[in-house]
Amino acid sequence: MAFAWTMTAASLAAPPDLTLAYVAGTASLAQWLVILPVALCLTLGAVLMMVRHTTRLHAPIAIAGLAALVVIDSLLLSNVMAAGPVTMMMGRWLPPFGIAFTADLTGVLFALAAAIVALAGAVYALGDIDARRRRYGFYPMLMVMMAGVSGAFLTGDIFNLYVWFEVLLISSFGLLVLGSEREQIDGALKYAVLNLIATTLFLIAVGYLYAIFGTLNMADIAGKANELRERAPLMTLSALFILAFAMKAAAFPVNFWLPASYHTPRIVVSALFAGLLTKVGVYALIRVMVMLLPVEREALSLVLAGVAIATMVLGALGALAQSDLRRFFGFVVISGIGYMIAGIAIGGIAGISATLFYGLHAIVLMTALYLVAGEAARLGGSFSMAGLSGLYGRAPGFAFLSLALFFAGCGLPPFSGFWPKFMLVKAAIDIGAWWLAGSALLAGFLLLIGFGRLFLLVYWRPLPEGPAGTVVPVAPATTASVGLSALLPLSALTALVAWFGLFPEQLLQLAQQAAYTLADPTAYVLSVFPSGAAP
Repeated sequence: MAFAWTMTAASLAAPPDLTLAYVAGTASLAQWLVILPVALCLTLGAVLMMVRHTTRLHAPIAIAGLAALVVIDSLLLSNVMAAGPVTMMMGRWLPPFGIAFTADLTGVLFALAAAIVALAGAVYALGDIDARRRRYGFYPMLMVMMAGVSGAFLTGDIFNLYVWFEVLLISSFGLLVLGSEREQIDGALKYAVLNLIATTLFLIAVGYLYAIFGTLNMADIAGKANELRERAPLMTLSALFILAFAMKAAAFPVNFWLPASYHTPRIVVSALFAGLLTKVGVYALIRVMVMLLPVEREALSLVLAGVAIATMVLGALGALAQSDLRRFFGFVVISGIGYMIAGIAIGGIAGISATLFYGLHAIVLMTALYLVAGEAARLGGSFSMAGLSGLYGRAPGFAFLSLALFFAGCGLPPFSGFWPKFMLVKAAIDIGAWWLAGSALLAGFLLLIGFGRLFLLVYWRPLPEGPAGTVVPVAPATTASVGLSALLPLSALTALVAWFGLFPEQLLQLAQQAAYTLADPTAYVLSVFPSGAAP
């Protein structure tokens, strides 16, 4: 007994073998890059709150921080292109127990596109957000929203994905009511209620997933799905995720919250929402249904195709019925979501790469289109198509930028919108889904009519003449020209749209490589579990 006690005491005194639970090695620079986007945005959000009484510092701090975010995401993309997916474990816990941040091509491409449009929005806000709204916290909430967006794109844990959804939603609520106008409160109420329902559905699905798999780590789930498919209700789980993410992405029939709310905030807020928030929903749908539950995605492909057709066509028809620029672009956002879901329904490398290409294009394009709406209203004094006219004669350079973006919006060459639509139509025809290809072409034709009508009414139609032949503006103009704070981001975003239309090869290759990683997540899993298997 004494000997046994001595051995027990000695064993208790011995240091535990932490290599079984903790990451033993030191984190590399590439691993730190994975979490730097989130850490930077949260830190700058806190700094801006600390200097909340000195609002003149907010814009330069935020713009510098977002420029640094673009650089960090660019370095991360370069690293992932060279070495494959990179994982950083929080708290040094080994997976699947610790929270993983995993950067693959899909996540990093979306994170970089988000950082670019956020930087453009921060510059545009110099002329759109007045001192009162800066005091209400526009720039701090923008940084917190970007922390949520970056975290959602880079997390490797599905519950953490839910957490980052909550972070970006909380900040978006604050941005939506910035100024506390009656219209904003009404839009925010609809936005909040319906998004909270979607978030609740997402949380229920996450709880259901944990009950089935016993883990929340995406790489671990991807490895276990085949073992559990025969005895677990994964179709029910997939339906819950599709419903939750469809509501987040504003897909039919749960898209009614978007046109009821996106026209109410300041135009830069609407631009960032249109470019980013619905795309996070589509990204989550891609991550879960393509990488984690591909068999269930295949089984539900007809359902997804039906949702895609309804979203594409009804979004385009809704745009045709609008007379307000912001509402028009809101329905264009909805129609674009349909195109992305169509690629998910088609599946395969062709369909998924088309969806990824379209998503990256839409992040840039939709942000730019809302900025166009803001400048059109500033030049003409109204957001109503009936109250706007003669913008081509008043600002021909701005009209040229607008026309380029309108061409991209309806998928005409030589701009970026042509290629993903072409890829989607070709992928649909290749699998015999001619009805899906026809619906995509029909929606594109309807959008062409809508954008043509908009340009003719707002830009080409001459100003009305008064009794003595004098030109009478329909609404009083607030400025005679486009300011520098608007011209710089608009020109930069339009240049990106033109560049990826004229030279699509590199983005196409990246989208195809990202689709391969999603379809075969072996590299993703090995970045989380280097030994090749979860414990």
